[in-house]
Amino acid sequence: MKTSQHVASQLFEINHYLQRAIFIVILLLCFASIISPPVALLIGVVMVNVFGNPFIEFNHKAITFLLQFSVVGLGFGMNASNAFSAGKEGFVLTIASIFSTLIFGFLLGKWLKTEKNTSHLISCGTAICGGSAIAAISPVIKSNENQTSIALGVIFILNSIALFAFPFIGHQLGLSQKDFGIWCAIAIHDTSSVVGAANKYGAEALQIATTVKLARALWIIPISLLTAVIFKNKSSKIKIPYFIGLFILAMLLNSYVPKVSVFAPYVVNVAKIGLTITLFLIGATLNINTLKSVGVKPLLQGIFLWIFIAALALVSILYFG
Repeated sequence: MKTSQHVASQLFEINHYLQRAIFIVILLLCFASIISPPVALLIGVVMVNVFGNPFIEFNHKAITFLLQFSVVGLGFGMNASNAFSAGKEGFVLTIASIFSTLIFGFLLGKWLKTEKNTSHLISCGTAICGGSAIAAISPVIKSNENQTSIALGVIFILNSIALFAFPFIGHQLGLSQKDFGIWCAIAIHDTSSVVGAANKYGAEALQIATTVKLARALWIIPISLLTAVIFKNKSSKIKIPYFIGLFILAMLLNSYVPKVSVFAPYVVNVAKIGLTITLFLIGATLNINTLKSVGVKPLLQGIFLWIFIAALALVSILYFG
């Protein structure tokens, strides 16, 4: 009996070391830019479902830090006047899509009979900026861990699909760099997947998408305040996305301080590597248990909302400029 327990313990230890070794090798491949962002996401999904994730307890913190670092770094590759012009053009569409998505999400939640907090988190995640919005809204409505996890699961699953689907659809429709940048910033949930999809489409699309998406992310603040009123909760602190200020600062430095251009390309390159690693880590959270825990109703709500906002944004861009 002891022998069999000893063998089982040794096998578990070997498996644990193997998991870590594979994980570290993939991270090194991402760091060396051998793996592209979409492929990194896919490898992360395969990794967690075949071998497991030995660093799962560090994943969330690492994703948050790397995403913010990468977004700020990308600011060093952008021109302020072009970016603000793109942000201005996407402003009206941003407001219309946010509030129409929230209203439609509320109605969908009622129709599907999705649990109230989960429904609101999915709607906010779809309307604003995915996981960041859910993280900000969760304490405002006092959602429990299960409700938050389900909402995050829905958003991460759809983000993973968007990273591959949007560039393909954009090319099939012949969307310009500008149109694709605005479309994916409006219709893809998380900033990581927006940047990943836009980067795959082209440099101009990346600049426009990042600017419009971060301008959209600022709506976390008014939507959190509105949520506090609706849910009658005045005591919760609202998480403000301060890193957006650093992104704007990086963009201004790159545009108006000539000496910054000497090192800016290197910072942008490191930021893109950070994004690739971020997407790998996001993929490494999407195990089969995440899919099972989501449930049919929340997933359907997420899919219907996603189709709604993607179609609304696309029609608005193509037919109303």
